Amino acid sequence: MWENVALLPRALAERPFSSAWQPHATNLSVDECMHTLLSFAIVLGALIFVHEFGHFLVAKLFGVKVLQFSLGFGPRIAGFRRGETEYLLSALPLGGYVRMLGESPEDEIAEAEKQRAFSHRPVWQRFCIVFAGPLWNLFFAVLLFFALFATIGLPTPVPGTEIGAVSPGSPAEAAGLLPGDRILAVNGEQIDTWGELSAKIRDSGGRPVRLTVERNGQVLELAGTPTEQEVTNIFGEVTGKRYMLGIARSEAVIYEPASLGRALSAAVSQTWGYVYLTVMGIVKMVQQVVPASELGGPILIAQLAGKQMQSGVVDFIFFMALVSVNLAILNLLPIPVLDGGHLFFFTVEAIRRRPLDLRTQQALQRVGVAILASLMLFVFYNDLARLFLRQ
Repeated sequence: MWENVALLPRALAERPFSSAWQPHATNLSVDECMHTLLSFAIVLGALIFVHEFGHFLVAKLFGVKVLQFSLGFGPRIAGFRRGETEYLLSALPLGGYVRMLGESPEDEIAEAEKQRAFSHRPVWQRFCIVFAGPLWNLFFAVLLFFALFATIGLPTPVPGTEIGAVSPGSPAEAAGLLPGDRILAVNGEQIDTWGELSAKIRDSGGRPVRLTVERNGQVLELAGTPTEQEVTNIFGEVTGKRYMLGIARSEAVIYEPASLGRALSAAVSQTWGYVYLTVMGIVKMVQQVVPASELGGPILIAQLAGKQMQSGVVDFIFFMALVSVNLAILNLLPIPVLDGGHLFFFTVEAIRRRPLDLRTQQALQRVGVAILASLMLFVFYNDLARLFLRQ
């Protein structure tokens, strides 16, 4: 079985990270290009290995004969044989595969090896083998977060009211507010948290507010008039309206030490949050809330990987975990050829107590290949359009 590379909605991919980046730059230096390619190779290579190793390990546990374990598709670049399995590095680095005895209808199976053939294993074992790939990607995301949280602590926003960004053309800009300012009071009433500041602005009813601001050790008195603005969620949907000045809190964080138990709990929670966002991202695309033009493929992932590595190990780990979750969810979609398609066939087989006939499976497989080929062409077009057309 083989998998396709992860696909990312661009806004979702950028959301969890503190560093802002511009995806339209085409004047990368040679060093920056090499850095981006190295980052991409680390992310994709690690995640494909984890995914395929999940299939491989569970197949071995059930006694299925694994013929090949490959990182990449197409012509062989390098490889070696150990025992009954050939381990390969192949030319096209956009996925990988584990080939098992009896996985293909064309496989010739000796009578003595039938019990070791994938096709002759009980349906629940075949289901587990296929499901193991996406499941290991989810485990890997949990492992990445756990290692991060257990070593450096849990990231927590720095308390206070420091401004991180001021929207161009906003009431805050007109009032003279700047990034780095710390708001001490609103209309003479002291505030200590960003929540208190938001509440004061929201409840202003559009009336002017007096802001006591600390800037570079000096205390200033400024005035601004909040305007009613639309509130949107991560997918750009309008969720309501409220009075705002057009400021965003600082993205600076501190890391609070955490016990192993708390680090594990936070890692599971963070991974589940990414699962939810990835699934909802797919749903919003189907609903046309998120434009299909936002979908990105290998080029976008490479750009983001390079940028997040430049931002530091924390951002890079968060990004790798996001792509790992994305790879798991994408491959669980019920599209023939992907893991989800195989799982759908096995579910039907378990219900009917017999598999779909070979002709039906082959026809559905061809449909799946056509869908994936069209999708990959589309995301490559999106990636290239971002690079060269949307300046």
